[in-house]
Amino acid sequence: MEKPSVILPEKGKQNILITSALPYVNNVPHLGNIIGSVLSADVFSRYNKARNRPTLFICGTDEYGTATETKALEEKITPQELCDKYHALHAEVYKWFEIEFDIFGRTTTPQQTEIAQDIFTKLDKNGYLVEKTTTQPYCESHHSFLADRFVEGQCPRCQYEDARGDQCDKCGNLLDPFDLINPKCKIDGAKPVPRDTKHIHLLLDKLQPAVEAWSSKSSEEGQWSKNGRIITESWLKEGLKDRGITRDLKWGTPVPLPGYENKVLYVWFDACIGYVSITANYTKEWEKWWRDPENVKLYQFMGKDNVPFHTVVFPSSQIGTGDKWTMLNHLSTTEYLNYENGKFSKSRGVGVFGNNAKDTGIPPDVWRYFLLENRPETGDSQFEWKYFIAANNDKLLPNLGNFVNRLIKFTNSQYDSTIPDYTAKFASSDFDAFKADINTLLKEYTDLMEAVKLRDGLNKAMSISARGNVFLTHAHLDNKLKASDPSQAAAVVGLGLNLIYLLASVIYPYIPATSKSILSQLNAPFLPIPNHWEANDLKPSHKIGKAAYLFTNIKKEKEEEWRALFGGTQAERLKKEEEAAKSAAKKAAKKAKKSEKKGEKKGEGVEKGGAKAQELDVGKDSIEAVTDGVDQVTLPTS
Repeated sequence: MEKPSVILPEKGKQNILITSALPYVNNVPHLGNIIGSVLSADVFSRYNKARNRPTLFICGTDEYGTATETKALEEKITPQELCDKYHALHAEVYKWFEIEFDIFGRTTTPQQTEIAQDIFTKLDKNGYLVEKTTTQPYCESHHSFLADRFVEGQCPRCQYEDARGDQCDKCGNLLDPFDLINPKCKIDGAKPVPRDTKHIHLLLDKLQPAVEAWSSKSSEEGQWSKNGRIITESWLKEGLKDRGITRDLKWGTPVPLPGYENKVLYVWFDACIGYVSITANYTKEWEKWWRDPENVKLYQFMGKDNVPFHTVVFPSSQIGTGDKWTMLNHLSTTEYLNYENGKFSKSRGVGVFGNNAKDTGIPPDVWRYFLLENRPETGDSQFEWKYFIAANNDKLLPNLGNFVNRLIKFTNSQYDSTIPDYTAKFASSDFDAFKADINTLLKEYTDLMEAVKLRDGLNKAMSISARGNVFLTHAHLDNKLKASDPSQAAAVVGLGLNLIYLLASVIYPYIPATSKSILSQLNAPFLPIPNHWEANDLKPSHKIGKAAYLFTNIKKEKEEEWRALFGGTQAERLKKEEEAAKSAAKKAAKKAKKSEKKGEKKGEGVEKGGAKAQELDVGKDSIEAVTDGVDQVTLPTS
């Protein structure tokens, strides 16, 4: 598909603005992060572009905040250098997964400062900001105020042991760091003490009536995901409270007020503004996307932990400015993708991270297919190696792969790669039921995609392929049919190849490389997804290309190999690490005894963790080194 140099809304058309949650900059995304936002958004973007709609897909790295400052200190580089490094790592991962952003930007730009400060200033002018003296956690060990996220402890509501000072990941409730039981500094483990400091608060309580009216209408008209509605309604029912939107940091958007020179805007306030500033980096005409609610529909994709920032905080900021804004239309949220009956962990390296997928040698499309088939739309889902292999071997290969290969190969061998004249029996009643079935399935597919039911949309696309296989089987297409009834055989081939042409379009949002391969084999340009299938886009005498396999079989033994390579369940991983540590300790002890040189004590180094360190040093590229490094202190996306 050809891409315009700059995508702008067009009057009289469905203009679609898509964002996926901005990943925080100092980590490498795992499969759960990928399906939760960027991959899901990519599918919807590709679908709308395949319907010839002006569509802009925005994402980028969220780069400000305490986590960046701290990680930069660890690596002995500046925060900007750290952001440059991790922005490139994220871009590399998403490029491999064929995530086709129109711009993958970042929040550390002059445009971010300008737009965020403009919103802040208008909120202040309109009476929605107030200065308050607050008590914040202060770490006496490293002499610094702590962002709420840098205080950890037990949740007072659900007793989850690893709750953060701003929010509990288990029960989802907002917290104050001093609400935590047994709080400790995430950086050095010291117990934080309370200290007074002045900050600006956003009066969410004052904005609640307007936000409530907007969300009630938007969630209904835009058909928000169920979990997104529930989380938003829960916040509003409990009653919004004013929240501090400045912090005692250096790395962030400067606060445009006198006396606040050493403070910055809090990341949860200005992160969502990143969508706007990234668009402003894409085009100077960004307001055509963000200030035209009558002609632009905004679709936002994220994991459920990001919902309040997109349905309460950012809309409050937009409404509070008094300006005209394109606001959230459809909210698409996911639950969690777990790994082998455990959880992904960035800090512990548990599970498959974006760069690991490449190491398997399995093409991106197979990964995309599996993740989208198991998209956690209504509940948590699991990544398990046996099901990953089955998705390729038992679904893609025998269904889509078989249908495309058998018919193109037959055309290559029996018709010299030229589509025969299928017009003689094209209108025969013999094919009415087949055509009707395909159009019914196509209508169901487009309805699902319009409603952003991406998992069901993929299943429907595969149903179209399955119907093609049934069609060929019932038609008994073979050499005998060609010899005994050439007109019938030609009609079956013509209809079948045109169905493959349609399939290349409907699977394009999900598995784009496979779509491209099919188009190459058909020697045809991309066909925009139609409302109705006419079955005659490829004409008689059209010369097609040579058949090529779309998928290859994955050996069953790969399941155990990959499970061992990538850690399996967390329990298995810990057990293996303990066994490896014990083995390394024994070897180190023997080596120490054998050593005759007084200063040679290599065994001690290995015994204290050298075995694990050696594993990290072998064959690691830049992304893996980041993933497996010291425990990372991270903020959630957006």
